[in-house]
Amino acid sequence: MKHHKSGHDSTTRNLIGNEAIIKGDIQSSGDIRIDGTVIGTLRSSGKIVIGQSGNVSGELECKQADISGKVKANLKVEELTVLKATAIFEGELTTQKLSIEVGAQFSGKCEMKQPAPDEKK
Repeated sequence: MKHHKSGHDSTTRNLIGNEAIIKGDIQSSGDIRIDGTVIGTLRSSGKIVIGQSGNVSGELECKQADISGKVKANLKVEELTVLKATAIFEGELTTQKLSIEVGAQFSGKCEMKQPAPDEKK
């Protein structure tokens, strides 16, 4: 029997809808999509997606970030950060790779660094 593992099998997805307003800390081992408002600390060992109607203030830590909405935060991303054309980002960004589409607004500080050899998994 062949064991076929795809990234979709074990990944949990969490959705915060556009009517939702959450104040506090959120921690997840899976992917999170935010179309509502989150004020606080958000940590995910997966991907965080901020939809066009999403609005996040506080701190974000994740493996990958895909931003189309408003983010005013300290953002720490292990791998890739994507700012879509509709993104408005204000704050400090630490990431390995960064992609910014034309039209995106970026205001703040960005530090791009590779992980130390002992941090790689």
